[in-house]
Amino acid sequence: MGDRIGIFGGSFDPIHNGHLLLAELCRESLGLDKVLFLLASVSPFKVDKQPASNRDRTEMLRLAIGGNRKFELDLREIERGGVSFTIDSVRSIAEANRGAELFLLMGADALADISKWREPAELFRLVTPCVIARGGVGEPNWAALDPYIEHLRLEEIIRNKVVGPQIEISSFDLRQRIKQGKSVRYQVPYAVEVYLKEHSLYCT
Repeated sequence: MGDRIGIFGGSFDPIHNGHLLLAELCRESLGLDKVLFLLASVSPFKVDKQPASNRDRTEMLRLAIGGNRKFELDLREIERGGVSFTIDSVRSIAEANRGAELFLLMGADALADISKWREPAELFRLVTPCVIARGGVGEPNWAALDPYIEHLRLEEIIRNKVVGPQIEISSFDLRQRIKQGKSVRYQVPYAVEVYLKEHSLYCT
């Protein structure tokens, strides 16, 4: 029996406590052996936005997940460069972890754009989506997965959905708070808060 691996992709610009809680809830609920935090180089939905540098986002992720031996940093999209497509990374992860069962961790808000993803049918053949409600979004729109996942399998995914508290934290809001000189304490890990201050990130 292979490992059960969660894949949690994103820009993490910056990583925050909502990300970490989502990952931990999915890890616990699904009995995952590990969760890969897949750091995007350039999101296909954010090509016109300049994130913090790869180095800064990498270091903040290291600081955020360093205390959890079940969490791992995956830099294959950073190393590949260019626009990051989830299907490319999933194929690479599947090749490197033959026999593993893969789960794609995602917030309910991500389902709204699922039809715009590259090769969604192939993606969900390789991974099982683990969708969790986020603050302000509510129950996931499961119907968005209908074209890509066989009915009985989707029913099982819905039955085994991850339930957790809805925490309204977003990276965009955190960047705005920092720009306005407001505190982000208790919304990001303390080590990340210190890093943000030391490197004056998102201040302008």
